[in-house]
Amino acid sequence: MNYNKKTVKDIDVKGKKVLLRCDFNVPQDKATGAITDDKRIRAALPTIQYLLDQGAAVIACSHLGKPVATFDSYVKKQAEKGKDPASITEEEWKKSLKKLSLAPVAVRLSELLGKDVIMAADVVGDDAKAKAAALQPGQIMLLENTRFEKGETKNDPALAKAMADMAEVYVSDAFGAVHRAHASTAGVADYLPAVSGFLIQKELEIIGGALANPKRPLVAILGGSKVSSKIGVINNLLEIADTIIIGGGMAYTFSAAQGGKVGDSLLEADWQDYANDMVKKAAEKGVKLLLPVDTVVANAFAADAESKVVKNGEIPDGWQGLDIGPETIKLYCDAVKDAGTVIWNGPMGVFEFPAFAKGTEAVAEALSQTSAITIIGGGDSAAAVQQLGYADKMTHISTGGGASLEFMEGKELPGVACLLDA
Repeated sequence: MNYNKKTVKDIDVKGKKVLLRCDFNVPQDKATGAITDDKRIRAALPTIQYLLDQGAAVIACSHLGKPVATFDSYVKKQAEKGKDPASITEEEWKKSLKKLSLAPVAVRLSELLGKDVIMAADVVGDDAKAKAAALQPGQIMLLENTRFEKGETKNDPALAKAMADMAEVYVSDAFGAVHRAHASTAGVADYLPAVSGFLIQKELEIIGGALANPKRPLVAILGGSKVSSKIGVINNLLEIADTIIIGGGMAYTFSAAQGGKVGDSLLEADWQDYANDMVKKAAEKGVKLLLPVDTVVANAFAADAESKVVKNGEIPDGWQGLDIGPETIKLYCDAVKDAGTVIWNGPMGVFEFPAFAKGTEAVAEALSQTSAITIIGGGDSAAAVQQLGYADKMTHISTGGGASLEFMEGKELPGVACLLDA
């Protein structure tokens, strides 16, 4: 995939209407609807401010959550949960949509920008079209949740064209959504000149650079629960990494594949042959593949479970591995000390339980102390680094968990592929 794409700085936006795809999929309090973390809104500010300063009229758009776009689909989904279809009303469906309105985002964005953000009542309806037509240079409006349109996730050309018709230029700056070929992330680029915003530009430069031409040695730390979800990543990194470190629940599939006892630990039995193939492939390519040598086991999956340290492959029945052990922590932390580049995706254990977060905490601390380029691939690893207060010590924390994972797999990202090449 070509990572060298045109950005907002490569085109003239003065006096033009710009459709800007942001990632405003922010967490909200279930009871009040209040935004509990505005990081994603703040991340969009540099691109928005640049466009406004350049005299563009900005039409921002984003999805939020997973609304059910039609009443019929809503009835079907509720019926699957055991609800009587006859008892479900349109009012109930509309309430479910209202909870996922972008109106609270418009309010927060207004506060952060220090200027009014005009909120549209729809995506491509009469209100959005009228407000977009009246929008003046230096003004910004926000379309309603793009997923309120059933054609959004299907990349419906009619929806993409209707969105594109409101603008003259398309700027993609929602890295967390570029792995999806949706109408607002890829489809609109069929009708408008498309470039990246600063957020996507940074992701492409840093992650793309680490994959294409890394400062060596390149160390990849892969955690998380399942081997199956990291197959493509491991496969791709075996072609470019010097060392691959395996932690988290997927380590037990590797252990079992090599004849180890894993007790009641998470195990994907169907993926054991694959795990062995990866060990073999690493040896053939001269890539160091580091697996746990000891593990912290517990007698239940609970924060207050009884725990002890055992050698890897010697987990007794009735016990399950929930974190890497102290010897493994030392082994893994030593491996990143002299790295040139470190890419980390996935925790080393059950990070949400403090007693089983030591492996993840130690890796985060080791990364904060290395002089290597450190890239955190979104998701749980990003949350861990931020919670532990090491965020400012990392070179880059990706804004998209799923997107960064597919990026590391070497997959083409539809929302990037559609942008103009530099």
